[in-house]
Order: sequence, then C-alpha cells, then structure tokens
Amino acid sequence: MKKDLKQFNFKKSVPFFMGILFLMAASCSKEEDSTEELSSSEVISATELQYSDETEMISEEVTAIAEDVYASDEISFISKVPHRSDFLPDCVTITTVITDTTKEKTIDFGEGCELPNGNVLSGIINLSYAKDMEAATKSLALSLENFTFNGVAIEGSADILRERSNENENPQSTANASFSAIWPDDGTASFEGTRTREWIEGYGSGFWGDNVFLITGKRTYVGREGNIFVKEVITSLRREMACRFIVSGVLEISRNDNTASLDFGDGTCDAKGILTLPDGTEKEIFLRRFKK
Repeated sequence: MKKDLKQFNFKKSVPFFMGILFLMAASCSKEEDSTEELSSSEVISATELQYSDETEMISEEVTAIAEDVYASDEISFISKVPHRSDFLPDCVTITTVITDTTKEKTIDFGEGCELPNGNVLSGIINLSYAKDMEAATKSLALSLENFTFNGVAIEGSADILRERSNENENPQSTANASFSAIWPDDGTASFEGTRTREWIEGYGSGFWGDNVFLITGKRTYVGREGNIFVKEVITSLRREMACRFIVSGVLEISRNDNTASLDFGDGTCDAKGILTLPDGTEKEIFLRRFKK
C-alpha cells in the first residue's frame, strides 16, 4: 500500500439550482409575500422551496467535486501525462491511498475552506473506485464525514457510474444520491434521486470556465414541514460553468396533482426563467443566487 498527497485548485461549478421557484403556495401564506396561488388546499411556501433548492445545490456541488477529482486520474491515464485541474482551492487537501485493487481518496476541507464562489465547506468527502483505469465504465462510491456546507450539517452517500464515452462520445456520470440536511435551527430535510451529467465541452482542458454539461434526472425532496414533491428534468438543462445560472432547459416540479414547469431560457446567461403554472398561466421570474 502506498500513499500520496495532492492539492488541487478550484473555480467551482456554480450551484445547480440558483433560483427560488414560486410554486404551489396559497394566497394565505404567511411566510412569503411573493408566492403563487395554485390551490386553496395545497400549500408549499416559497421558503420551503428555497430549502429544497439549497439541498439540491449541495448535492450537485458534492458530486461535482468527486467527479472532478476522479476525472484528473482518468485524463492523466488517457493522455499519459499528469493532469492538474483548477477545480479546488489550496485549502483543500486530497490524500490518496492505493491498494492492490482500489484508490481511496479523502478530500479534506478542514475546519472550514471557502471556495471562490463564497460557499464554505468543512469535513471530508470520501471517494473510492477501482485502481484499474482501463475500464470503459467505473463505479465511484462517495460518502461524507463530519461534513458541513455553509453551516448546514450534511449526511449521506452517492453511487456514481462513470462512463468514459457515451453514445455521443462524451464523458458521462450518473449519480444515485441520498442526502439529509440539518440546519443550525435543527430543521431537517432529505433528498434523493438520480442525476445524469453529460460533459459536452471542455473535458481535459484543465480550466473550469470552458466546461459545459447537459443534465437530466428526477429527484424527490422531503421538506422541513414533511411535504414531498418531485423535480424532474423534461428538457436537458444546460450548465455552462462560466455562467452562474442554468442557461436553458425545462424543469418540472410537482406535488400531488399539481405540476408546474420552469423554462430556463434560450441559452442566454441571465437570471430569468418562465414559470408555467398548472392552469397554463406563464410568469417571468428572476432566479436568485443561493445565499448563506
């Protein structure tokens, strides 16, 4: 068994869901004065949806970090020269333990490591995968240890199927993730589902800013009030890492018999989206960046 120590630089992929979806709220909501009335009997506050977006963003960021660390090994193997990604800052320490069959990595954010996007992470992401890099597909196991994200304690794990080349000859990762969150006020929520990310531009460049992904999938969220709703990608979401927002694609959000959709636009990097309510009413909304 041998052990090496690595450090990576980072310009983080910006959070996957940047917006607050004004969905399924009754006119009697006391929490927010900016909600949409869908049904007098079905109430989900904008505040609860904000917590939903926060947990989903955390899931996206955690899996993106793990995938980038793995991709550095993959690209080094393919190119036969060491590959250095600029995905993580100097305050992150990556330790690799190699056995006869596996690579075990600890991605350690210490007591608190601030990423360039302003998010502060602490604790450890554990990542494990087979040592053999010749395989066309690879299973990655991810788990968290004493992990916090902007003060929110996160527990959970993810299994990631990594394909070096999909039918479009692009790298692709499919993550089955399950995470739970505990806020400083003891509020709790859970989140699980599948998300597929196709890496369509920038693979192997070593620069985060030219990376582009297409994202599909379906996930279920159990909120702090015990409400359950589902988010499903209907048209692939386009994530350009140089932009803070999803630039195109359609997301469908449902609870019980109520379903709304959010269209992220035509590819322009802006904070606008079109929300279509169950009755067909359309409303332009502004997506707000996650705040600590």
